[in-house]
Amino acid sequence: MILHSNILGEGKPFIILHGFLGMSDNWKTLGSKFSEQGYQVHLVDQRNHGRSFWSDTFNYEVLAEDLKNYCDHHNFKDIVLLGHSMGGKTAMLFATMYPEYVSKLLVADISPRFYPVHHDAILNGLSALDFTTIKSRGAADKALGEYISDFGTRQFLLKNIYRVNKDTFGLRINLEVLHNEVAEVGEALPTQNTFDKDTLFLRGDRSEYIGVGDESIIKRHFPKADIITISNAGHWLHAENPDDFYDSVMSFLN
Repeated sequence: MILHSNILGEGKPFIILHGFLGMSDNWKTLGSKFSEQGYQVHLVDQRNHGRSFWSDTFNYEVLAEDLKNYCDHHNFKDIVLLGHSMGGKTAMLFATMYPEYVSKLLVADISPRFYPVHHDAILNGLSALDFTTIKSRGAADKALGEYISDFGTRQFLLKNIYRVNKDTFGLRINLEVLHNEVAEVGEALPTQNTFDKDTLFLRGDRSEYIGVGDESIIKRHFPKADIITISNAGHWLHAENPDDFYDSVMSFLN
């Protein structure tokens, strides 16, 4: 099965992978800006997310294989690849396994190291949504608010809600599998994996996902990596400071 994508523009293929519990739509605004610079931007939904297929198997090995199948389907061999958070982990693994497919790699706010599970409140909140009684986005937001105090995080998660029919809402994510397999999201890049082409890591200045100690780990796996900091931004740096994010990506690509 081939991953669902939203394709924008014409030119060199530029694939963007969203993070855990995200979807391709999160990148629509930036994707269209990149497409204006001579790229054919592919906003991809990873398995169990967005409009892509659901599967009981969920780990970085299959996510990387999904991406290889997608590239083979489109006859791509020379892509720009950008991944955020979980998508960044997929992108790192793919680039180290299939370097011949990737000309330049960009990783947004994630390191190759292991991360402990830290999505409990979010997953519990989503699991508690009862769509037999929730009949509006406002009601869903109120229910999520019992678990998640941050407004921005709730708005990000609420993008997963869609109308199953005129009376019923549902979730686009395969919540059961993502809940069961959440530990996979924090898995480290295998120790021996390296990628020796141009690589850019972008981190938010208010995020703790890439710390000082991560720089040596990044350089070990990605010897040509540059690491830059986006100001006034947390983990969702591309949404919180899209202008600086865009400028940093374009100066790296050019």
